Amino acid sequence: MRPPIASLVLLLLVVAALTVAGLGAIHAERVPSAVLTAEQRIAADTALSVRTSIDVEANTVRRSADTYTPTRTTSAPASALKELTSGRKAVLGGALLDARTGKPLASGGKPVPLAGLDAAELSSAHGPLPPRLVTSEGPARLLYFARVTLPAQAEDANQDQNQADTTERRWLLVVSEALPAVAAHGQGGTARILDAKGDTLGSAAHAAAAPAGTDDGLSASVSRAASASAPDTDASGSLLGATTGDRRTVGGWAQVASATGPGDTDDLGLVVLTSRPVPVQAAAVDYSGFALRAAAALAGLAVLLGLGLYLLVQRPLLRLYLSAGRLARGASENGPAAWAELDRPVPVHGFGELARIGRALESLRGQLRGDSGPQEFPARRTPGYRALAVVGVLLVACWSVPMIFLLNRADTATAVPAPVLSGQQVRTEIAANRVRQSLDESYSALSDVAARLAGQSRGAQSEALRKTLDEHKQYRSLYLLDRSGAITLRVGDSPLRTLVHVPQGGGVTTVNDSGRIPAIAAYAQVRAARGKTPADGVVLFGEIDVKTLNSVLDRPDLGSVWVTDENGKVLAASVGYRAFQALPEPGLSRLARGAQSAPGTVGAATSAVLASSSGPSVDAAAPLAQSGPTARLGWRVVTAEPAAALRLPAVQAQQRTMLAGILALALGTACLGWLHVVVIRPLRAVARLIEQLAAGDRRTVLHPVNHDEVGSVTRGLELIRQALAERGRAGRSGPTAGLPGPRRENSLQR
Repeated sequence: MRPPIASLVLLLLVVAALTVAGLGAIHAERVPSAVLTAEQRIAADTALSVRTSIDVEANTVRRSADTYTPTRTTSAPASALKELTSGRKAVLGGALLDARTGKPLASGGKPVPLAGLDAAELSSAHGPLPPRLVTSEGPARLLYFARVTLPAQAEDANQDQNQADTTERRWLLVVSEALPAVAAHGQGGTARILDAKGDTLGSAAHAAAAPAGTDDGLSASVSRAASASAPDTDASGSLLGATTGDRRTVGGWAQVASATGPGDTDDLGLVVLTSRPVPVQAAAVDYSGFALRAAAALAGLAVLLGLGLYLLVQRPLLRLYLSAGRLARGASENGPAAWAELDRPVPVHGFGELARIGRALESLRGQLRGDSGPQEFPARRTPGYRALAVVGVLLVACWSVPMIFLLNRADTATAVPAPVLSGQQVRTEIAANRVRQSLDESYSALSDVAARLAGQSRGAQSEALRKTLDEHKQYRSLYLLDRSGAITLRVGDSPLRTLVHVPQGGGVTTVNDSGRIPAIAAYAQVRAARGKTPADGVVLFGEIDVKTLNSVLDRPDLGSVWVTDENGKVLAASVGYRAFQALPEPGLSRLARGAQSAPGTVGAATSAVLASSSGPSVDAAAPLAQSGPTARLGWRVVTAEPAAALRLPAVQAQQRTMLAGILALALGTACLGWLHVVVIRPLRAVARLIEQLAAGDRRTVLHPVNHDEVGSVTRGLELIRQALAERGRAGRSGPTAGLPGPRRENSLQR
């Protein structure tokens, strides 16, 4: 009996203390931590885009070198260099070096800084050659390397046609390119690429922003923070800059390095720094007063419940326990002391079951003394202790329900600060650019393959497609279409295409509009061999595995991310989704349509705080691309981050208030349910049995179920039942045989 009541009081007091500790610790900062976290994520996303651009360029240079096939006109170094670097606008200059001696064989474009390069060492190194950063000669540039091997017997245009080069030639291709451009998003946003010393190598600034190269002290701080981290990790962080008026600069930084293992950018020492001015919050928010009032109310309720249960349940039950034991001794023992136990009346305390048991015990006392016979009790009952438990739950609910549903509710319009909403929009734009990069890379790789298929035999084409499928894991299937749309050659999985069309030019499209898996494909025209007209295999299609896009979308603290087509149907997602279905919330669909400024135009990013069943949600939508092969698709990237995941004071207060209410209601209900199981329900059973016993039932054996106060009362009642049953049997044998010992002796004396 005591543990449930003590636990109820103690646990409710613990919830009161947690309410004070949880709500009292919430304080509105002048710059919310959610704003700092958002800027850190913006820098990390921008660094990821830079890393992806460098990886793509490095792979492109290597792929060009691996697939280079010399001919009579392109086996000379100058011709080979032109062939290896042609058609790529990003190339500033290139050079071919002899892999054994390091002697320059050919160069083109702007001079390539070769100082300090050991061609022999680079060529003999194992694995892909990572790019290098050069800042000593003019603007910062990246040097990309690739090994070029020409087979023996390849004719050299510089040699006599009757002569043949019988030794394998090894060249080192060096390509010079500018650093990838960084994009600045958001009102007043800036972005920079820093080297290991903190010097700015590249920058960008949004409209109405200060020049990105302006020294505001952030670069030095970022350099110190980055140098404290390992250079081959993607460490990131945030920091605060100077205050100007009512606005303060918030910065985020991230290293351009791979987190999944050795990568091309690990040794470059590049760091991305983003910054933007945000308004400083002047209004102070303090929930400690509310926490103290709520905790005091719950503590008072706990004391009231504990005192009520003690006075109405615990103390009457203990007195009843003593009375039952006294009657059991009087019924089972002989002598004056036992008869004296029966002389004392049974006090009736409490109400409900305890009152019923007390009245029945008093009737049994009279029957044991021989003063009265069996007594019937009314079947109509007054409210018992089960009603008391329900009242206790209702009292706890009076405190808990307002805490869960009414108090400290986060307002959708004001709970999310404008900088947090702006950060979500910026990250959505960066996510859209990342998806565009992935699709552009797929299209670029497919175009290179299509250019090499012209004039080749069917076996050579099949081998080239198979090699491409092995090298580019984003493709699930590669196939050639003829002019009628029929597949003439295929490698990989069975195509998902259901739309039969032969498009012109090249780009990215969908090739189905239903099913479980959306089929997104890049396509490119296969040029006809010189002197021949294209017959079969005029278009090369590469179906992109949707899992590749899904993995691109998943970023920390960005929430759920979807890619939708021009009709708002889901094509890819970072969470579980159904293909070609609408977005899960109507508000998201409206937001996606809002990113389309006019039919047929590219549109612009937009964001909003939307209400949902789980609370406010920070949502944004952005067009997939402004230019390139995906610009005309009309696709959108939509993100939704629950405000509960952001460390916002209003949302934290709502969460912790609701948690306190849920804990109090759950613990109070559990303790009162415990009391019902171990005390109230057994008392109801005992009350029914003792009334039957007092009414003359001597055959029903009373078995104690619990080893507690109720069990002791039950054991005492069983002794009384046995004494009354024995008296009944003896009463049939003689006039005084059934009386208790003292009473029988007095009768015999008379």
